[in-house]
Amino acid sequence: MSQTGTLRVRLTLFCLLVGIVLATVAVVTDHWAVLSPEVEHYSAVCEAAHFGLWRICTKSIIVGGSKEGSCGPITLPGEKNCSYFRHFNPGESSEIFEFTTQKEYSISAAAIAIFSLVFIIMGTICVLLAFTKRRDYLLRPASMFFAFAGLCIFVSVEVLRQSVKRMIDSEDTVWIEYYYSWSFACACAAFVLLFLGGLALLLFSLPRMPRNPWESCMDSEPEH
Repeated sequence: MSQTGTLRVRLTLFCLLVGIVLATVAVVTDHWAVLSPEVEHYSAVCEAAHFGLWRICTKSIIVGGSKEGSCGPITLPGEKNCSYFRHFNPGESSEIFEFTTQKEYSISAAAIAIFSLVFIIMGTICVLLAFTKRRDYLLRPASMFFAFAGLCIFVSVEVLRQSVKRMIDSEDTVWIEYYYSWSFACACAAFVLLFLGGLALLLFSLPRMPRNPWESCMDSEPEH
C-alpha cells in the first residue's frame, strides 16, 4: 500500500475509533430519551424519567413557580431512583410508565445494539491483525464489520424512537412531553461514522486498478 493510501486508511481508522467510542457510550448510558408528565400543581413534586436500552431512572423534582405545564428539566436536583430491565416487563401496569410496556421494542433495540458491539469487536480484531501481521486484505472484512455495526446502531435507534412515539401516543400513559438526549445523539453520530467510515475503509483498502491492458489487479504495483 502506498504512503497516500496508508494515510487515508489511518485517518479513516481514526474516524472509526471515534465512532466506536460513541457507540459504546450510547449503548451503556441511559439518556436516550427523557419523559415528563403533566404538572397540575406548580408547587408539588413531580417525577421525570430518562431511560436507555437497559435502565430507567426517575427523578423527583420540585416544581416551584414553573408555568410550563411539564416536569423538568431532568438536570434539576432531586431524588433519583434507577432500576434495570424494569421497562421489559410485559403486560404489567408499571408504576413508572403507568401503561402496558412494550417488551418487544425494548428487547429488540437492546439485542440489535449488542450485535453492533459484536461487529465492532470483530472489525477491531481484523484491523489489529492487518497491522500486526501486515495482511492488508483483512482491512476489507473489517470495513464490512464496521459498516454492519453502523447499520445495527441505526436500526436500534429507529426501534427505540418508535417505542417512545408509541408510548407518548398511548392513552394510558402519564407522559405528555419527551425529547431525545445526549445518548441518542451519540448513537446517531456513531451510525454516521461507522457506516461511512466502513465504506471509506473498503474503498481505500481495495487493490489499485490496472492501468495497462497487460497488467492484472494482482500483479500491479502501487506507485511510490
